[in-house]
Amino acid sequence: MSFDRLIKKIIDTNNPTVVGLDPLIDYVPDFIKNKYFMKSDFTLEAASEAIFEFNKAIIDNIYDIVPAIKPQAAYYEMLGWRGVMVMEKTIRYAQSKGMFVMTDGKRNDIGATMTAYATAHLGCTQIGGNMIEAFGADALTVNGYLGTDGIAPLLEICEKKDKGIFVLVKTSNKSSGELQDQKIDGTPVYAVMGDMCEKWGSEQIGEYGYSSVGAVVGATYPEQLTELRKRLPHTLFLVPGYGAQGGGAEGLKGAFDKNGLGAIVNSSRAVMCAYKKEGCDEKDFAGAARREVIRMRDDINSVINK
Repeated sequence: MSFDRLIKKIIDTNNPTVVGLDPLIDYVPDFIKNKYFMKSDFTLEAASEAIFEFNKAIIDNIYDIVPAIKPQAAYYEMLGWRGVMVMEKTIRYAQSKGMFVMTDGKRNDIGATMTAYATAHLGCTQIGGNMIEAFGADALTVNGYLGTDGIAPLLEICEKKDKGIFVLVKTSNKSSGELQDQKIDGTPVYAVMGDMCEKWGSEQIGEYGYSSVGAVVGATYPEQLTELRKRLPHTLFLVPGYGAQGGGAEGLKGAFDKNGLGAIVNSSRAVMCAYKKEGCDEKDFAGAARREVIRMRDDINSVINK
């Protein structure tokens, strides 16, 4: 199972965190930007090249202590086809360093269209007699709002290609409760969606007891995080909202099972922009990212029962 590989890396690194590589060009240090802008002017091509150098340097400085990265597709798509190429190159580069990669795309559709999304991000595209991975990520975030019709094509690829998905369940944003906290026959929508994750993953349970169907559950709602951990024993949690969005380590405790597993916590801007917060030399931006990752790891591990 794909998430068995992820959980093993979490155990081996003693680090239940994932670094979100969601780079705006403003996050990239000036000395990198200037190199490409001087060569190609202020263009999408120059920005894309600068971001790839930025991503590579961060990966080079964290791959030995962090199990996974999570590129958010929107930040690459805003740069057009060059940015999408950088996302693909970032995925390949991180995997070459042994990292698990989850693409944050929040995709959803039905039928042939959902199959196309699943194939693009997790599967293989057939070109003549060749089967080629377009992006080749290990996992993908998805929206389950269309129900089983939007998830079934993903389950097939998860099983065949050893991949995983994270379904939006209780998201970290402020307005999530407008829909997710509404009740269906007395049960909150987020809990109904969580129960569906358990059902969808029931035939793909790995050696650690977690299925290939995970759930996105925000750190900003610790009570619901604890509630859902008890309710969804076979569902691995991707937990956004730590750090920049206000979620703290103490509130994360309920995301983990009795063995200290069951969740992986994301931090994006706090890692990418750690050099700005530190006020260090911008040429040490990747070193600052590593220091922030270590701080985050130790902070979270301090509240986990192992």
